[in-house]
Amino acid sequence: MPIRRRCGRPSPASARCTNAWRGFVVDTKLEGDARIVTFANGLIVRERIVTLDHELRRLVHASVGGRATHHNASFQVFPDGKSRTRLLWITDVLPDEAAVPIGQMVEQGIAAMRATLEQRP
Repeated sequence: MPIRRRCGRPSPASARCTNAWRGFVVDTKLEGDARIVTFANGLIVRERIVTLDHELRRLVHASVGGRATHHNASFQVFPDGKSRTRLLWITDVLPDEAAVPIGQMVEQGIAAMRATLEQRP
């Protein structure tokens, strides 16, 4: 079941964000072709990096293990005028019942990202 969310923020086009997930993600580690993500709620997830395209400003990962039999997500950043950007976050999960708890985490992630980025000049 796809979960689609969009969020945007005013920012200079060259702004870089090193920890947009403050309060939601507490740690990340790279291990080979994956990153290990520790969330504030204690959940630890291995996310295999499928695509990292700097030119398209796009990241795709597939979560390995956990409650879902399938879980992948893509993030892509688009310009939105001279002083804004838009993030498109798409998550696909199976079974469909997993969409509820994962969708709640997506909403928490968006809220954390928005709060973090809105604090920046």
